Amino acid sequence: MVYFDNAATSFPKPDGVYDSIMKAMKEYGANPGRSGHKLALRLGREIFETRELLAKLFNIKNPMNLIFTFNCTESLNIGIKGILNTGDHVITTSMEHNSVLRPLKVLEKEGIELTIVKGDYAGRINPKDIEKSIKKNTKLIVTTHISNLTGTIMPIEQIGRIARDNGIYYLVDAAQSAGVYHIDVEKLNIDMLAFPGHKGLLGPQGTGGLYIREGIEVKELNQGGTGSISHLLEQPDILPDRYESGTPNGPGIVGLGAGVKYILQEGLDTIRKYEEELTKHFIEEIVKIENVKVYGPLDIKEQGAVVSINIGDEDSSEISYILDENYDIEVRPGLHCVPMAHKTIETFSQGVVRFSFGPFNTHDEIELGIKAIKEISKEL
Repeated sequence: MVYFDNAATSFPKPDGVYDSIMKAMKEYGANPGRSGHKLALRLGREIFETRELLAKLFNIKNPMNLIFTFNCTESLNIGIKGILNTGDHVITTSMEHNSVLRPLKVLEKEGIELTIVKGDYAGRINPKDIEKSIKKNTKLIVTTHISNLTGTIMPIEQIGRIARDNGIYYLVDAAQSAGVYHIDVEKLNIDMLAFPGHKGLLGPQGTGGLYIREGIEVKELNQGGTGSISHLLEQPDILPDRYESGTPNGPGIVGLGAGVKYILQEGLDTIRKYEEELTKHFIEEIVKIENVKVYGPLDIKEQGAVVSINIGDEDSSEISYILDENYDIEVRPGLHCVPMAHKTIETFSQGVVRFSFGPFNTHDEIELGIKAIKEISKEL
């Protein structure tokens, strides 16, 4: 089996991730922050260690400003709904995931103003278009770091500077970049960073996080037990407790910590360069195949490890089915939860066949994928 669906979730994980999760569940699977016995304290320490590792990875000064969530979708909902009020203006782009656009559409009905900046044919966003969209009541800019459709790397440093210079908060969706690309929240002027644990960070599903810059008021979406200040009926206002009501995914967070340890040991540069080599290899060969259209910048300096294609007018789901059934190659077809991005690159009616690579793919697997597309293209 060849797995080319890492943009959906990375697979496989490092062995240390599997081992750490099993160890946590079998040896100290208590409820952290709720009890004072040694099992609960141990899991609490492991969770804090993961918080510290992530803070190191993203250059977050205070680990307590990083909260754990169950996925990037929850993180984005907190960042968006927790900061916008009726009458506020928000700027986003046509390349965003539904995890950004759907919350914004709900808030638009409740009285916020929404501007969606359109990308070009390759999914690129021009920072000047964002700057031109700023109004007196603009409170938030939300963009992805890397498109999950075209792999386009967005100019987040320039956008972050525009936001900071204009006193506007900047929320970055790092679903496709965390764990592969350097993300320095200080250097990039990021006020909030949303990320999943189960993609580039190599952790298990059911994990994610949100960084909130010191001093930013973000309303929590949930209230409940935190294991702290339990004598009060009001939600604690201390971080991270304010945003982490209920029992956490302890074993999952431990597994996420193991994934981050692997990344720090291997080195972000090593992982990124290897994925760039795989992506470049695939693009250079796939563009030569007759009747195959390839989307995105097609320049490794501008593109992450995501490559979307179509074969003639064939339905993307049919191509994906053939790859799975006849070649044992796993990809993702369809709209990828980014309908507006598909309209931007004019693939809405057909969808695309998305190949997405990870650190455990090989060049031999890339060759198998290329060979399969060549054969399918000839047969159809």
